Amino acid sequence: MKKQVGQKAKRKQYSREFKQQALQRAERDGVAQAAQDLGLQEGQLYAWRGKAKREGQTSEEQRLLQSEHARLKREVSRLEEENAFLKKAAAYFAKQPK
Repeated sequence: MKKQVGQKAKRKQYSREFKQQALQRAERDGVAQAAQDLGLQEGQLYAWRGKAKREGQTSEEQRLLQSEHARLKREVSRLEEENAFLKKAAAYFAKQPK
């Protein structure tokens, strides 16, 4: 089949599961062997591995940020309660005659 002028070659897209299995195989058998067996370029496996590593760090960072956000919300709630109590106490002592 000839490629006609003006037609773009379709890029092959792989599922997330395929990529994960390919990376596991590359870890086990080596990148060169896994790429050859799967009909991929070595660079493609390296790119998938880099992207997976970045996504893993992102999810770890998100988890840390979420826990910090929850802690800060608890702290804000505690301080709001403390502030409300101090306002009531100030109003009480302001009313008392000297």
